[in-house]
Amino acid sequence: MNLAELSAVVSDEAKAFEMIESLRWPNGPVCPHCEATDRIYRLEGVRTKPNKKHPQGQVRHGLWKCGHCRKQFTVRVGSIFEDSPIPLGKWVLAIHLMCSSKKGISSNQLKRELGVSYQTAWFLTHRIRMAMTVDPLKTLLGGKNKVVEIDETFVGGKPQNNFHKNKTAAAGKKVAVMTLIDREGDARAVVIPNVQKKTLEAIAKPLVDKSTVIMTDAAGAYQDLGHYFDGHFAVDHSKYFVRGVIFHTNFAESYHSLLKRGIIGTFHHVSEKHLPRYLQEFDFRWNSRKATDGARTEAAIKATAGKRLTYKPLKKARKGTLSQLFN
Repeated sequence: MNLAELSAVVSDEAKAFEMIESLRWPNGPVCPHCEATDRIYRLEGVRTKPNKKHPQGQVRHGLWKCGHCRKQFTVRVGSIFEDSPIPLGKWVLAIHLMCSSKKGISSNQLKRELGVSYQTAWFLTHRIRMAMTVDPLKTLLGGKNKVVEIDETFVGGKPQNNFHKNKTAAAGKKVAVMTLIDREGDARAVVIPNVQKKTLEAIAKPLVDKSTVIMTDAAGAYQDLGHYFDGHFAVDHSKYFVRGVIFHTNFAESYHSLLKRGIIGTFHHVSEKHLPRYLQEFDFRWNSRKATDGARTEAAIKATAGKRLTYKPLKKARKGTLSQLFN
């Protein structure tokens, strides 16, 4: 489904509910309270309480009731949509824009596109990034006869280039990001406290299969990876370039290029404590790079189930370090 086809859905709240229900409940509604799949029936014609803006109340779309626990629910319950006053159609449009924008879309642009406040757009984007999150330890990268590229980069600008009147001590501070990419599979990008040897090894070992061949640059911090994995090859770009399919780290460098273009050209500034969430967004788009925008949007909507993010914990999010990855 492209943007033109999606416009008919997002403009009709009833159709938006039907779309989300078909993706989250392909085999019929499931009660989020007791997980029952039978004796569930739809409630028609229910309205909200009247108010000054809506004297007759608003129709409650997609309302169901469970015959087992006797509780009412909608497809919003138990997902990132729960307790959100934003129409579901706007949620679907926001997810599609984030999934189809190669370098991301800023909260300010979503504010203009959706007609909401900046705070609402900012919170909405982080909830969608929550849905895009995949447990980094769920599946290992690489495997027998596979190559995983590992590289690190620094995200951030220079202090002398920051002319903001309210700049803080964090202005110009660069944050280290380590990226691991399976040439035939997924990517994992992790915020790291430093680029020391013990730190890089602590990230790589639990994320990559031992039977994998590792490809890195000539940094000394990677020199002992061959003792743990099936093999290790280093490419020294400063001295020579090796032709061929194997001896390069082009995938990792391509990922870093997209990441930096997104931060510089789209977001302009990303704080260290929220950077891991942005990396999850870039990981999601990279891992589904062979899918269409519509298929990627559907995958993101399906992943919204069972994930909640409230505003207060988000504002107090801690900085992304090794502890965030393994705890």
